[in-house]
Amino acid sequence: MSEAFHGTDLYQVDGLLSEDERMVRDSVSRWVDERWLPIVRDHYRAGTFPIALSTELGEMGLLGSNLTGYGCPGLSGSTYGLAMMELERGDSGLRSFASVQGSLCMFPIWRYGSEALKEKFLPKMAKGELIGCFGLTEPDHGSDPGGMITKAVKDGSDYVLSGEKLWITNGSVADLAIVWAKVGSNEATSIRGFVVEKGMKGFSAYNVEGKFSLRASVTSGLVFDEVRVPATHLLEGTGGLGSPLSCLNQARYGIAWGAVGAAIACFTCALDYVKERTQFGKPLASFQLVQAKLAEMYTEIVKAQLLSVQLGRLKDAGKVTPVQVSMAKRNNVHMALEVARTCREMLGANGIADEYPVFRHMANLESVYTYEGTHDIHTLILGKHLTGISAFE
Repeated sequence: MSEAFHGTDLYQVDGLLSEDERMVRDSVSRWVDERWLPIVRDHYRAGTFPIALSTELGEMGLLGSNLTGYGCPGLSGSTYGLAMMELERGDSGLRSFASVQGSLCMFPIWRYGSEALKEKFLPKMAKGELIGCFGLTEPDHGSDPGGMITKAVKDGSDYVLSGEKLWITNGSVADLAIVWAKVGSNEATSIRGFVVEKGMKGFSAYNVEGKFSLRASVTSGLVFDEVRVPATHLLEGTGGLGSPLSCLNQARYGIAWGAVGAAIACFTCALDYVKERTQFGKPLASFQLVQAKLAEMYTEIVKAQLLSVQLGRLKDAGKVTPVQVSMAKRNNVHMALEVARTCREMLGANGIADEYPVFRHMANLESVYTYEGTHDIHTLILGKHLTGISAFE
């Protein structure tokens, strides 16, 4: 279903897509091949993201692509998913950049913000001229965002924000942050969203150092030292934990698709490698154990493709549920990580060299396995759905 996967489309998954969906997918695939893959190794080594590419992503309609109005292209959920798949075939950091911008930053403004905020930020964000970040996770509150201690106190026509966020994609390069803070003590409504702009006094960001994963991506901490934010920057439609979780659900949807792209990148690399690599006088691909691994990985990828396509159809029909998204995120990321580990093994010593993309994807997927809800958290979401009993309480 990926353009790079056409030659092995045993189940004709490509035929399930519309002509427009294939056209967008293929154009993004070519951009990844031409503009991203030649530079990703250098950026991964340096621990940097080529922020100049943001406007190119905007020109292709990949920032807020499934939103409507305000300069957003209004693509279908399925088309958006296919684009995320191709971006993550390039690198999880590349897909994360687009996913954070569209699903975690533009979406809350689009859904919960005032008309003035929409007009001010969304058109430039859609073009990649303004970069956003999403401040929910805190140093001591990862899987339990409701335990956040960042607070916002009303003071005249402003709110005063105090607290800290961590593991924030794009944080130190962002022009604005969507920040979640507690206002008051009513748990049902106290969590509110704010648009905090770069340069506001007391707002600072720092880079997280020492990462072995998502190195071609900016990961930051955000600090709010009594930052005065105008009340007009409150996302007035927000209230309670359901607001940030609705944003995360948008992002998890893109991750479910994206992980398939990472798996495809690893699989196609390993397939080409074992066909060319000769050991004991014949290609590795001729050995039974190698063929067994290829068959198992291919089967799992195709299953994840079919799950993603159906998820996209449900989303486009307005029938998708958070539990369905959790299941797809859980399954597809786990599948991709297992595929990456198997491909690393098949490449032998070359599997740890960045001449090949496998180890980079494997390291990235360790983060994707954790963020936007850990594998275990999504397991418990499914468990609650099946039993009617919450294991969180």
